[in-house]
Amino acid sequence: MSWAFLCDLLSGVNKYSTGIGRIWVAVVFMFRLLVYVAAAENIWKHEHDEFECNIKQPGCENACFDHFFPVSYIRLWALQLIMVSTPSLLVVFHVAYRENREKHHHQKLYKNPGKIDGGLLYTYLISLILKTGLEIVFLVLFYKLYDGFKIPRLVKCDIKPCPNTVDCYISKPTEKMIFLYFLVATSCLCIVLNLGELSYLVFKYSIKYYLKRHVKKQQ
Repeated sequence: MSWAFLCDLLSGVNKYSTGIGRIWVAVVFMFRLLVYVAAAENIWKHEHDEFECNIKQPGCENACFDHFFPVSYIRLWALQLIMVSTPSLLVVFHVAYRENREKHHHQKLYKNPGKIDGGLLYTYLISLILKTGLEIVFLVLFYKLYDGFKIPRLVKCDIKPCPNTVDCYISKPTEKMIFLYFLVATSCLCIVLNLGELSYLVFKYSIKYYLKRHVKKQQ
């Protein structure tokens, strides 16, 4: 899977972000994307082949694997990375719209097309809300799909066509558990950063708006 587009997107968004937003980009790029590409992807690469049950009944092993791992951890993590980064496209598109509007009218309509104000502020706030919401949705999804944030060494399966309850063993459970906790920790950190940036922008522009109205009243 090529991650070049996602890297370009994060680099583009970084130009229009606040200080907290740049920290978010760094966390996503360094602690999530690079860790995924460099290490995590290889750990789950052969998870189905390394899933073993103590019976050779045809179809039993596949049925048990599908029951305990309905969606691959690594594919769900990849989908999470893509989905939480996609709302940033709203900001990029809005800035591009401003720049194209200036070209169309052949005049300077904005002091700085990439400055977070006016309509771009609302677009930025919406992107933060969407990113936070998607992070929470994926954390809940991970928790519900895999019955908590844990990877057992042994699972007992009685799914048909298994003739009785069989023991199935998951390979490298400790290593996988470490990366799962890392995934959850970085997701929580990104949620905190998004909420922090959202609060900062709302507070900053609320004060700015209040002061502007106060000055007008004084005049």
